[in-house]
Amino acid sequence: IRLKFLNDTEEVAMARPEDTVGVLKSKYFPGQESQMKLIYRGQLLQDQARTLRSLRITDNSVIHCHRSRGATTATPALPDPVPAVPTAPGLPLGGGTLMVPTVMVVLALGWYFRINYRQLFTAPATVSLIGVTVLVTFLAFGVY
Repeated sequence: IRLKFLNDTEEVAMARPEDTVGVLKSKYFPGQESQMKLIYRGQLLQDQARTLRSLRITDNSVIHCHRSRGATTATPALPDPVPAVPTAPGLPLGGGTLMVPTVMVVLALGWYFRINYRQLFTAPATVSLIGVTVLVTFLAFGVY
């Protein structure tokens, strides 16, 4: 089996068809088994108990290897940072989620004031409002 890395280097691995993914990792990446990700034909080999035969890995097959930058087994994993904006459980709101409704409300207010207080809007201000509305409309339909 050929083990191919991201920097285009290759290493030849000698393995039997009855060897498992876990055995392959421990044999060629001792102490780094949890960091190594093996990919064969676009599929991540996650099940450590699967044999190479069951995955249809044959002679001269190429397995792509990626070392993740996760915590090693010697150092404990750090806890996830606390989110800056508290959110209700099950309701994932962030700045990007509320951006489109906020822009739409601002545009609606602009048009409300343009219609009801037209004496305060000059011709360039009206043209600018039309331009921003057209731009936001194209962006909104382009994204969604």
